[in-house]
Amino acid sequence: MSDAKSSSTPTPATRPSLSPTYALRRKLPDNGLGKALFSLGMSVRVPYFGTILPYVDEMRPGYCRVTAPKWFGVYNHIHTFHAIAACNLAEVAMGMLMEATTPTTHRWIPKGMTADYLTKATTRLSAVATLAEPVDFAAIDSGRDVVVSISITDTHGVEVVHCEITTWVTPTA
Repeated sequence: MSDAKSSSTPTPATRPSLSPTYALRRKLPDNGLGKALFSLGMSVRVPYFGTILPYVDEMRPGYCRVTAPKWFGVYNHIHTFHAIAACNLAEVAMGMLMEATTPTTHRWIPKGMTADYLTKATTRLSAVATLAEPVDFAAIDSGRDVVVSISITDTHGVEVVHCEITTWVTPTA
């Protein structure tokens, strides 16, 4: 993964302080143990996420990559990764992106999701969430839709599901 900053990464002026979730992720070691501890804690905080055994591999403003294994808990009737389990993975990736991106001066909530199921998912999955366009949080004074684009791929790099999740972002004050 590239460490290059995305054009949608907020500047320090528009991201005055980190969310508690992102601050915790940054405090933990940037290795397998730190990522596993963070992923476990996230699943305890949001228990439904735990149903897919998510692993937050990379999380920074404007970008998040989360993986989930193919195990019997996510199977559908033909033993492939269930479409709604894939949507759960998309929501994890979107949520962690928004936690890393949204300054404490604002809050966000999911508003809607579209999902395109492109092909059967027969392996573990990876979800990469990015902002559909740059966000100037300083300009959000009453509320605005922010769209997060999520590409879900299998271990062969084939996109199996594509989601767009619209979040509603408002100032906290």
